[in-house]
Amino acid sequence: MSKIGIMGGTFDPIHIGHLIAAESAREQSGLDEVWFIPSYGPPLKANEPGVSGERRYEMVCDAIESNKAFRALDIELQRGGVSYSYDTIVELQGRYPNHSFSYIIGSDRINDLPKWHEIEQLAARISFIGLERPGNPVDISALPFFLQERVSLVQMPAIAISSTAIRSKVKAGQSVQYLVPDSVNSYMRRYNLYES
Repeated sequence: MSKIGIMGGTFDPIHIGHLIAAESAREQSGLDEVWFIPSYGPPLKANEPGVSGERRYEMVCDAIESNKAFRALDIELQRGGVSYSYDTIVELQGRYPNHSFSYIIGSDRINDLPKWHEIEQLAARISFIGLERPGNPVDISALPFFLQERVSLVQMPAIAISSTAIRSKVKAGQSVQYLVPDSVNSYMRRYNLYES
């Protein structure tokens, strides 16, 4: 059975922090692959993505092209509407019955897990890999008991990069070189993304 990590998010745009997180989780959790799934609309974020799903998906494909263990899927973009992880997992398990899935989430999202849609049913189907950053310890014992046994932690370097900050820098005419892969930087410039 292949072990697959799921990286979900708007990826608006994808940046090196996402890639380092995925590789940290893959290596430390013994995952065979990490699948990046851009969301159509995130349930726990108020703001809609800044650019279209097609553009965000293409940037993800460009960013992960050189890593054979990374793959991009557009199933949430195809489904449309609010992207619930539970619906995605049900679909993935139907398509890939010989795979086991784990959601890769940042330490800041671990405390949000009890708010996730159909979380008890989701936790019965998959596990979660939490990315713990230096200086930001995670207290799994604060979670409901049914989640405590479903969350494992991996270490990730402290990288203070966010898609929001990247969009702001681009809008201000500042460089985002080294914050995003070169292919993503070129893509953003080619289509004048986030400039206004």
